[in-house]
Amino acid sequence: MATNTAATTAGKHQLHTQRLLRRTYFNRAFAVVYSLALLALLYRQALSLVGPISLASISMLIADLVLVFVWIASQACRMKLISREVYVENLHKVITSKEDFLGLDIFICTADPFKEPPLNVVNTALSVMAYDYPPEKLSVYVSDDGGSELTLFAFMEAAKFGRFWLPFCKRNNVMDRCPDAYFKLNYSPSPEAQTIKDMYEKMRMKIESVMEKGKVTDEYITSEEELQAFSQWKDGIFTRQQHPSVIQVLLEGSKDKDIEGNPMPNLVYISREKSKASPHHFKAGALNTLLRVSAVMTNAPIILTLDCDMYSNDPKTAQRVLCFIMDPPYPKLGYIQFPQIYHGLNKADTYAAELRQIFQINPMGLDGIRHVNYVGTGCFFNRRVFFGGPSSLIPLEIQELRPDYVVKQPIKSEQVMNLAHQVAGCNYDEDHTDWGSKIGLKYGSVVEDFYTGYRLQCEGWHSIFYHPKRPAFLGDVPISLHDSLSQNKRWAVGLLEVGLSKYSPVTFGVKAMGIFAASTYAHYALWPIWSIPITIYAFIPQLSMLNNIPVFPKVSDPWFFLYSFLFLGAYGQQLLDFILSQSTIGRWWSDQRFWLLRGLTSHLFATFEVLTKSLGINIATQGFNVTSKVIDDEQGKRYDQGIFEFGVASPMFVPMSMAAILNLVASIYGFLVINFDGFFAQMFLAGFGVLNSLPILEAMILRSDKGRMPTKVTIISAFLVLVIYGASLLVL
Repeated sequence: MATNTAATTAGKHQLHTQRLLRRTYFNRAFAVVYSLALLALLYRQALSLVGPISLASISMLIADLVLVFVWIASQACRMKLISREVYVENLHKVITSKEDFLGLDIFICTADPFKEPPLNVVNTALSVMAYDYPPEKLSVYVSDDGGSELTLFAFMEAAKFGRFWLPFCKRNNVMDRCPDAYFKLNYSPSPEAQTIKDMYEKMRMKIESVMEKGKVTDEYITSEEELQAFSQWKDGIFTRQQHPSVIQVLLEGSKDKDIEGNPMPNLVYISREKSKASPHHFKAGALNTLLRVSAVMTNAPIILTLDCDMYSNDPKTAQRVLCFIMDPPYPKLGYIQFPQIYHGLNKADTYAAELRQIFQINPMGLDGIRHVNYVGTGCFFNRRVFFGGPSSLIPLEIQELRPDYVVKQPIKSEQVMNLAHQVAGCNYDEDHTDWGSKIGLKYGSVVEDFYTGYRLQCEGWHSIFYHPKRPAFLGDVPISLHDSLSQNKRWAVGLLEVGLSKYSPVTFGVKAMGIFAASTYAHYALWPIWSIPITIYAFIPQLSMLNNIPVFPKVSDPWFFLYSFLFLGAYGQQLLDFILSQSTIGRWWSDQRFWLLRGLTSHLFATFEVLTKSLGINIATQGFNVTSKVIDDEQGKRYDQGIFEFGVASPMFVPMSMAAILNLVASIYGFLVINFDGFFAQMFLAGFGVLNSLPILEAMILRSDKGRMPTKVTIISAFLVLVIYGASLLVL
């Protein structure tokens, strides 16, 4: 990817280093000890099968087998944790002119202007347009899968504002180059800054006014070019599900200048053609359209994919990426993944939305084996990875789509625009079936990011994880429980689709990348089956205790200490991970609690849905549901206070409510009636369940606000607890 001159110079100046984290050795030693404990557990479970077999004993055996499998699969993430540092100050000794900078195409996807406000998407785009990077080498492509004139209008206004915002940021060395973040968090009053703020407020009010009206009226159209662009929405046949491709070049770097006469980055709005008769392939299809259109227009060797709400927090991020690419040139380097970091999290991260273990801790171990997974945003790709393995370029019928094609025509030329519209057509994927299978982002799962990264690894590409001290990107999180669980359910369905597909890491992955690397992807692809042991542990020991049936060893039995070690060891190691990654005990507690709640809700429903679908029974269809980024004031206040937001009567709330009620009843019964020695473990488990369920019990019993648990859910849950208790009298 690097030029020969820059590559040669990079060898003289160190651009990045990596170091092995010391806790790697602890993880390896702990893995040996814990593995021996798990073998002892399985031995005890085998002994229990010698005597009378009950439903409780079989259930607990199944739960423990799944837990053992998932734990073993996760260990590759812990065996070689590495941390990386880059030296941007040396980059300028390697790159001596603007020509040595590699071109960068940035892809931003949005799908619904009413769930993903266009002003937020505009802020994301402006933050990366203002990178400390030669604007001649920078292009921003915005995919609007909602096909909304509201989004196009917002970006027309952003292009005008950007002529003032970009030079202001660079002249004043502004670090927060997302306008909204700058004016909210780091606004230093000065006449110039006040002028820029007034311009931003004017743009914001125009965009919000158009959003309220739901259309772009003539009063907002200021040129013949804008009138022609919006005329496509005036004919009455343009709908979200069916419309022609729209490609609007809002800024052309070779012609458009900022107020100081410097070139602007390219800014291109794209809404791919839609037809009710053609598959949409959701986000992966949108990204493949961006991949093709950008190839025709600029074909930069580096591609950054960003979620519409994940704005840049460091203007030097693109330069940091070059430090990996050019020191030394690495032909198998497919992509560089930055962690997902979120702003606006409350103190305890109530819904464990940062997913620290997945997005920040585990990737350090995956980096050690060069198999970091792609998480959908904050990822810089070598464009070449989308066109075959490191040593095998897949032939393309349209030569302009080749990753090594050099664009010579202006992006607004008739030839380029005609070809761009052609490759943005809804039938292009169907006519050229290698797209989505062998070329581009991969179809076949609603978690196209995980699936694509996994398939690229299978093809022989390697990857890097980089977690800088200042987060490269910051994003939004859902602040209601239902939105959070719905998002998790979509992820869980997609992961299981990969885990049960013909490209499953358990089968195909082992052959393609070896058992060690494949086990990490198996851990993620089968992650939702955690719901099986969590559901069993949430109900069976408690029901057994209510029926005076012990399922764990007595306190006086030596086997009791094995269970104690397994429980404390697993939770203790995770707590240590959180503390060493600069997190807090409060956030660790939220994370472990939400791990249990996901197992009883989103993961349980996703597992049931995918398993029934594999049997030919379509219980539900998991489409791409956009998570709302619109924040209600009352919801926001409750979130800031750490109060769970229920509000809607979701079926996913029923299992968690049932578990909360059953564990409360079992705890009271155990405290008042049960023998301490024989049932301590079950009493502890029920009490632990109550402790984790306090927000649920509070929402059912004590709260009266709009975010409380709906009464219907409470009644249904209580009734079902009575039903399963009655059934337990017969079968346990």
